[in-house]
Amino acid sequence: MTRSRLLAAALLAAPLAASAQEDRTLVISLWGFNGDLIEEHVLAPFREEHGVEIVLETGNNADRLNKVRIRGGSEVDLIYLTDAFSQIGIDNDLFMPVDRALVPNAEGLHEPARAPQGEFGPAYTVGRIGIVYDAAEVEPIDEWADLWREDLAGEVAIPEISTTGGPLMVLAAARVAGVDPYEETDAAFEKLSELEPNVAKAYRTGSELINLLSTGEASVGITQDFVLASLREAVPTIEFADLADGGYAVFNTINIVEGTENADLAHAFIDWALDPDLQRTLAVEGVDAPVAAAVELTEEEAEPWTYGADEIASLNRIDHGALNAAKDEWADRWVEVFGQ
Repeated sequence: MTRSRLLAAALLAAPLAASAQEDRTLVISLWGFNGDLIEEHVLAPFREEHGVEIVLETGNNADRLNKVRIRGGSEVDLIYLTDAFSQIGIDNDLFMPVDRALVPNAEGLHEPARAPQGEFGPAYTVGRIGIVYDAAEVEPIDEWADLWREDLAGEVAIPEISTTGGPLMVLAAARVAGVDPYEETDAAFEKLSELEPNVAKAYRTGSELINLLSTGEASVGITQDFVLASLREAVPTIEFADLADGGYAVFNTINIVEGTENADLAHAFIDWALDPDLQRTLAVEGVDAPVAAAVELTEEEAEPWTYGADEIASLNRIDHGALNAAKDEWADRWVEVFGQ
């Protein structure tokens, strides 16, 4: 057991000892990916150490967050979300602040992951949205502006505006144009419209992107790094571009639902999820990229992940409050450029 876990155990010993006698249940809302590995390495050990039952509620970000909103804080204690959706929960007062004194492992995270949305849930993993390309078909891609190259006419698969990555195309276009996407939206969309001749398709799912690249309908795509392994299984020559102007950071967070009667257990679970030993295990097992600074991976173990202080710091951060407020307008303007 690490020193930070011992400290957390000391802080929570009295309430958790009592709770174990009450047969308490912790309800956790999460995606359901890698279920067997999460059960083995995260849930089962926590269940045993704290003497509690754990009930899972699975589904996508939007559906699970909407259930929390409808229930008004009942039935779920903790929720895993990407930062775009956790910001919606924060804006709608669905989560309670996290007491960092009860989550000592948060102090050991890389700085951007400690409090990506202020006093609310820390990030337990990080990813990046960037550009992939088939190195056998196209010249290397080194920056976002390369998407507009003439040799990529009809070769680029972009995420549809309703997906997590879709709005980031507006941010990328604004970056290439040298404008603020929120203050100079017209200029951002003018630049985005210039990309239209290069767009093979706006896709909705990772599997659709894999199909586009594997069939040769596209040779370039914009996606999150967790799709890379599946892409390479289909197209071994796929590369994730090392962009001089950086990819976009995606932080997955764990938040405590406002109104929970299990705040002590919820804090203990977050601290558990941030333990460096556990973070390393999950990285090696292919579950999540680590954000605990103490985690050391070999070059081979780190290859699939956004890993290390320098790489995480190089990513462009997203103001999800501003982005969420702009999404409806951007969706309407997107249709004008790319159609339904």
